[in-house]
Amino acid sequence: MPSISYRDAVNDALERMDDLGYERGQGVDLANHGPMGAEALAVLGQEDEVARWVGRYRRAMEHHEPPAARFALDPADESCWRSALGDVGRAGDWERLFGRELAEAHWRDVLARWWPRLIPGLFAGLTHGLIRTAHAVRGLYAAGGEPAGFQLKELARGLAYWAARYTELPGRPRLRGRYALSAAVAALPRVPHEGGLAPGTARERLDGLGRLPGYHEALEWLAPEQAPRLLSEMTVQFADVYLGHPEVYPVPLIHGVTAPAAVRLVLPHLPHEVHAQTVAQLWQVQAAFLLAFTVDRRDEGTSVWRSQLPDAPPSMVELGGRAAEHGDEHVIKFTEACLREYALRPDPRYPAAALAAQRRIPPLDGGGGVGGLRPDTP
Repeated sequence: MPSISYRDAVNDALERMDDLGYERGQGVDLANHGPMGAEALAVLGQEDEVARWVGRYRRAMEHHEPPAARFALDPADESCWRSALGDVGRAGDWERLFGRELAEAHWRDVLARWWPRLIPGLFAGLTHGLIRTAHAVRGLYAAGGEPAGFQLKELARGLAYWAARYTELPGRPRLRGRYALSAAVAALPRVPHEGGLAPGTARERLDGLGRLPGYHEALEWLAPEQAPRLLSEMTVQFADVYLGHPEVYPVPLIHGVTAPAAVRLVLPHLPHEVHAQTVAQLWQVQAAFLLAFTVDRRDEGTSVWRSQLPDAPPSMVELGGRAAEHGDEHVIKFTEACLREYALRPDPRYPAAALAAQRRIPPLDGGGGVGGLRPDTP
């Protein structure tokens, strides 16, 4: 049994990282993964490792300074706050706005009010605005009726990062088609690129997303379905996508699982009328991931991944322990999401994908920055 509780481990981690800005790195803008990684590590039953991991994470890469608030945003003036969406220079203003809102109303009411406003910009920071918000929500729910100040501040920061990096993709996704998720993934045309995807190609593809064949049509392919079921279809299919593309730089496609798994954490706290819009926006993001980061289907939908498994695959508990030892924040979050989804739908592709990420991504202390990784933004 851990000697420290989930709540105490998370609150201690948030306090230790309170001085970190929203992003990190020199010459690149990578999302601050510290609060998300620490919370996921505690969920994996590694509460005693959280404080040590925070120290490892802080040493791995320098973070930007926390942004200062400059100009007040009026939540009652739609033209005022809309003009600040997607402006990372206003991150401090957004944090102050959400901090004020959370001081005046219950966090569920603030979430319900702002979720439909932010969900069209779900792609923000490669979905890290959404994911950071979801980890904060889980911490607040676990706290019950007495959330600590750092937990409310973390939700304010998750929402603020989402708003400041708000990114709308072209087109309007709607659940009005006939495709199941697996069929939609298989039918989406992949655009070949001579010599594979060079650095910068994914960015170019995202910038020209609306011109890629099949993209706009795909936004209306998915059949209407209950949100929880569609989330499970998304996570298992994108675990399959991750397994099927060992040739792709191993971080971006992880978000095909962690983003819908994050939505699952928040869904019970949202009005039912926003569920369909949420999963439709998620499918738009998933289509963008596939078109930007893959050039063909490679080994998707096959059992090739089974040959990569050891004779005696690790248990779920062992996978969590391995993620903690590995230390990379993407590995920790991905492993936790895969194991949580596996508990709901015991498909072997979830633990296999978690194991693949632990193998493909260098460990946190492996040198060359966080996990020896190149930027996880396109």
